[in-house]
Amino acid sequence: MNEPTYFMLLKNIRDSIPETQRANFDLQLALRQKSTTIALVFSLLTGVLGVDRFYLGQIGLGILKLITVGGCGFWTFIDWFLIMGAARSKNIEIANEIRYQLA
Repeated sequence: MNEPTYFMLLKNIRDSIPETQRANFDLQLALRQKSTTIALVFSLLTGVLGVDRFYLGQIGLGILKLITVGGCGFWTFIDWFLIMGAARSKNIEIANEIRYQLA
């Protein structure tokens, strides 16, 4: 997911919320969203241990990555390119959860 699409999706989700609830939405999203930069740093430094996947709430993938030592390093290398997109996807998921909670 590229940056403009990501920000447009977040904006569309935010715009679908009544204006009286937008401040609450913004606060909850700011508290719960995952940083793409932190996800990348975790992937670069501790990717073989699955910390990046644990950070994104993907416990099963984190355990699998930990047990296989990052898929013998191959999975870790691939995640260096995919983890930021996974963080953005998680943020969209979180934004949708908050939207449905506020509805």
